[in-house]
Amino acid sequence: MGASGSPSSAQSPGGRGQHHSPSINCQGQRSGLLPAALPADSRWALPVAVTVSLFIGVTVTLAVTSSASLSLCPISSSFFSFLPATTSASLPEPVTPSPGADVTVPRLAYLVSGSKGDLDRLWRVLHALYHPRNLYVLHLDLESPPEERAELAARVGNSTVFQRVGNVEVIRRANMVTYRGPTMVANTLHACAVLLRRSRDWDWFINLSASDYPLMTFMTRAYTDILHVFSTLPRNISFMEHTSKLGWMADRRAKPIIVDPGLYMSTKKDIFTVSPQQRELPTAFRLHTGSAWVALSREFVEYVVSGWDNLPRTLLMYYANFVSSPEGYFQTVICNAPGFMHAVANHDLHHIRWDVPPRQHPRLLRLADRDGMVGSNAPFARKFARDDPVLDAIDADLLLRRGRNGTAAGMFVPGGWCGQHGDCGAARANVDDSVLRPGPGAERLQRLVDRIVRSEAFANSQCK
Repeated sequence: MGASGSPSSAQSPGGRGQHHSPSINCQGQRSGLLPAALPADSRWALPVAVTVSLFIGVTVTLAVTSSASLSLCPISSSFFSFLPATTSASLPEPVTPSPGADVTVPRLAYLVSGSKGDLDRLWRVLHALYHPRNLYVLHLDLESPPEERAELAARVGNSTVFQRVGNVEVIRRANMVTYRGPTMVANTLHACAVLLRRSRDWDWFINLSASDYPLMTFMTRAYTDILHVFSTLPRNISFMEHTSKLGWMADRRAKPIIVDPGLYMSTKKDIFTVSPQQRELPTAFRLHTGSAWVALSREFVEYVVSGWDNLPRTLLMYYANFVSSPEGYFQTVICNAPGFMHAVANHDLHHIRWDVPPRQHPRLLRLADRDGMVGSNAPFARKFARDDPVLDAIDADLLLRRGRNGTAAGMFVPGGWCGQHGDCGAARANVDDSVLRPGPGAERLQRLVDRIVRSEAFANSQCK
């Protein structure tokens, strides 16, 4: 930590202009569409089960387990980020990076989720985000028709790039997700567990929905905006909007006792309250709230999934009875964990427009909002209507993609990994992702990071 309270930047051997990184090589992977079931003693298995009392005499189990799904390339656990210096000495010992491992260029792990009718726009978001260096878990919830979920699995299985690189996985055993209840939190933890089961060779977990869209590139022929800026950050930084000033939320979200039907029903219904309808605020931990969209460090994800000091499990039980729990669970965990609370930036990395006063969902972004999106310096924005013209404008102007409509042929954002002729569909398994060059998007994101991480705001806005 510097004098201002912000963490120091991780410097790469080659300076700010270029970074060199190993490539993903999945040659020799199985050729079938769907993998065989993992054996019971699989070394990748990482189940987490949390029993949740709903205060009505019913016990429900939230299970975060491995599922039958399309396989990610099982990258070896070649390095492990060190835990924060303030972490308890009883925590597991970190693994020392192997000789020659390049830890300066990050790898991002994504959950991209959707519901009924979201197949095509989830597919579009995936291609706008795609980079062979990253990992992706895709989930269409149980409200989406079986045909849509099967079609998503078939598209991934029939994609030459996804099968050669092996970094895209589809959750086939879909979860029921109710936004205002704990099922969305359980689904996010499920994706985290799947990613950790496959590999620990990634640095940040980012959750997005099919109504999100990136505003910066990952790997164009010239620029690598997001990966470049993230490569300058300490790996223990998490990004999440948060505050302990609950205001009206204390009475409307924290005190009501609710039940999420998504925990035990196969059809989507909204949460409902039970009697008694009010409870006291907790005194054993301090509640925080914020945005449901986060970018979590891998070490924090491991802590939440493993829960070695039981705080994550305790809070998961509490948030089973909390209105809009996705907007408070991760914030409350990190702000009550001494080993992580001093490494959280108060921002969700999104541009979002809300009505005044805010409603349950944000305003839809249109072409008229383009300047605001660019001026926010955020790497992502939401919420977009399906196939809105603003997405074509983002493709053409910000992502440097050719043509219109990201669902058409040639939908990948063209990058160096696509080869000399820019044919992404013919990309090799051992792709070349070794050089990162900052572009216009990197300059914007760098301004945002400087403001929220490399300034006094970093320490002054943590868990307050």
